[in-house]
Amino acid sequence: MQKLVLGAAAVSLALGFSAPARAEFALNILHINDFHSRFESITGSDSTCNAEGESKGECFGGIARLKTALDQTRADLKAKGENVIFLSAGDEFQGSLFYTTYKSKVVADFFNELGLDAAATGNHEFDDGPEEFSKFIETANFPIIGGNFNVAKEPLLAGKIVGVHILDVGGEKVGLVGALAEDTPEISSTGPNVAFEKAVTYVRGAVEALEAQGVNKIIVLSHIGYTVDQALAEAVPGIDVIVGGHSHTLLSNTDEKAAGPYPTVVKAPDGKDVPIVTAGQYGKYLGDIKVVWDDEGNVISAKGDPILLDASIKPDEGFVTRVAELGAPIEELKAKVIGNATEAIEGSREICRAMECTMGNLVADAMLDRVKDQGVTIAIQNGGGLRASIDQGDITMGEVLTVLPFSNTLATFQLKGADVVAALENGVSDVENGAGRFPQVAGLKFTWTKDKPAGDRIIKVEVQDGDAWVPIDPAKTYGVVTNNFMRTGGDGYAVFNTAGMNAYDFGPPLEDVLADFIAKQGGDYKPYTDGRIAEVK
Repeated sequence: MQKLVLGAAAVSLALGFSAPARAEFALNILHINDFHSRFESITGSDSTCNAEGESKGECFGGIARLKTALDQTRADLKAKGENVIFLSAGDEFQGSLFYTTYKSKVVADFFNELGLDAAATGNHEFDDGPEEFSKFIETANFPIIGGNFNVAKEPLLAGKIVGVHILDVGGEKVGLVGALAEDTPEISSTGPNVAFEKAVTYVRGAVEALEAQGVNKIIVLSHIGYTVDQALAEAVPGIDVIVGGHSHTLLSNTDEKAAGPYPTVVKAPDGKDVPIVTAGQYGKYLGDIKVVWDDEGNVISAKGDPILLDASIKPDEGFVTRVAELGAPIEELKAKVIGNATEAIEGSREICRAMECTMGNLVADAMLDRVKDQGVTIAIQNGGGLRASIDQGDITMGEVLTVLPFSNTLATFQLKGADVVAALENGVSDVENGAGRFPQVAGLKFTWTKDKPAGDRIIKVEVQDGDAWVPIDPAKTYGVVTNNFMRTGGDGYAVFNTAGMNAYDFGPPLEDVLADFIAKQGGDYKPYTDGRIAEVK
C-alpha cells in the first residue's frame, strides 16, 4: 500500500479498499469547531451559565447538551439508513477552568464518548507544548490529523499523528486531509522541532495522492480560518468539502448574525463548486450538512444548517453528573465574588479583535496600573487573549479565569518608540481574518486604517504625557507591559523579543492582576471606551 509522506505523517487507513463507488453516495457530516473546553453550558454572551440560567432556559451548549444532540441526530439518520460521521475542526484545549485544572485528559475522556470519527489539530492543542498534545493523542480513541506540519524531529510526537486519514463509510472511501494555521508557531508553543509548510502546498499534494489511490471523496478538515478556507478552495482542485475552524465563524441560512451562508460555496480551479462549513464556537452549534456525490465522485448537492443547542435540547444526565463532579473542586474558587459590573463588559472576539473593546480597556488598564510605579507607561494586550465577556452584576473569579484562561504572566520591558509603532503594525496586520494579534492598549492612542496594505496601516500614535497626549517619539525608550506570551514573540510580536530591553517575563499571573484591579475599584466597575483606538475608513 502506497503511503503519503506529507507534512505531519503518513496516511492512515481505516479499512481495506472495497467495491467501486455507487451512484449518488450521500454522507451526513456533523461537526463542531473551537470548542475550547467549554464543558459547562454558556450564556448568550459566551460566559459560563449557571443553574438559574438553566432553569430559565437561557443557556446554550455544554458537553451534556452536545451529547444529547449528537445521539439524537445520529440515531434519526441511522434509522433512515443514512451515512453519518462526526468531525471536530480543532481547538479542543483551553478556555475554561476544566482545562486549566485537568488538562488534556478531561478533553479526551469526554470526546471519546462523543464518538468522533476524526479531529483536526488546532493551534491551541500546542498551548502546553508537544508534551500535553502527545498525551491527548495517546488518550484519544479517535484519529487526530495534522497536515501541513512535520513532527518527525519532535520525539514526543514523532509517529503519533497523521496528515491524512481514510474512513470507510457505507462501503465508500472518504479521505480526510488536515490543515493547520501556518502561524501556529507564533501563536502557540509548538517548540523548535515542529516544522510548518504552506497549507495550500500540503493540501494539494495530499489530494493528488488520494486521487492516485482511487479516493474521489475528499474532505479537508481544517483549522486555518474561514477566509483562508475560501482561498484554499479557490487554489486547489479536487477538494469536495471543507469543514473548518480557527476563526470561530458561524455560517447559517437562518441566523442574521452569521458571517455567510451554510455552506459557503467557492469555485475551484477545475470549475467545481466547493462547499465550506464552520459552526461558530464553544459547542453552541452542531454543524449538520448532507453532501451527495455522483458515481464519478462529483459533489452534486450540499445542504444543511447548524443546529442551535439551546434549552430545547435536554442535557445528557450522565454527562451533567460528571461535569458537576469534576467542577466541584473548583467551584469555591469560581464562586468567589471580586466585584460588580455595572453593565456587561464586552469581550467577544468579533469586537476585541477588530476595535477598542471594554474588556480590552479593562485588562490593559489593570496591567498598566500594576506596574505604573516601575516607569512603565504603555500596555499592549492581544485581543485574542481575551476569551469571553462578563455579564452585568457580580464578577466572579471563575469569570475572570474564563476571560483569561492561558495562565499568562505579566511581562515588562523597554522598547524604542519606533518599535512600539512596528508592534502596532503587526497588531492590525491581519484584522480581516480576525487574528488574535489585534492590540488592546492603555497609556497610548493610535489611529489606523484597513485601506492600506499590512505594514503601513498605522496613521498616528500618541502617548500620555501627564494630562496631555503627545506624538510618540521614535527614538525615545518607553516602558511597556504585556503578557509573557507576547513578550517572547507570540502572535507575531517578534519585535518585543528581538528589540525589547531589560525584559522580565515572570510577573504575577494575569488573572490575578485583573482580579486585584477589579477589587481595587471599591465594588463597582463601570465598563467604558474612550477612543484610544480609532479606525479611519
